[in-house]
Amino acid sequence: MGRAIVVSGLAILLLGVMALGQEVTGTGSTSGATENTLSSYLPLVILLVAFGLIFYFMLIRPQRKRQQEMNNLIAGLKRGDKVITAGGIIGEIDSIGDTSVVLILEEGAKLRMSKMSIVRKLEK
Repeated sequence: MGRAIVVSGLAILLLGVMALGQEVTGTGSTSGATENTLSSYLPLVILLVAFGLIFYFMLIRPQRKRQQEMNNLIAGLKRGDKVITAGGIIGEIDSIGDTSVVLILEEGAKLRMSKMSIVRKLEK
């Protein structure tokens, strides 16, 4: 999804620059004036591309990395692992389903939780 946002933003930027170029050439001005007008927009284009890159490296890329780590954590769960849930519940995995796990708590109580609520695996 993040890649689509960046690509669509760059496409809109490119279309805007092309429209400005057509507007300048459509007025009947000389080629020298056209080059001056388009070169005056060059710093704006460079600035917008720089903001796009900063946006990608500061927001999109780290989020993808966190999501990949979470997917690896959930895929690597097995019976007997000690985990912590998003609510702070610590338990040991008794069984694993498609979308849920059954945790055994300290007192022996069993609790069914969503796999997505598991945030960390504890070392034994």
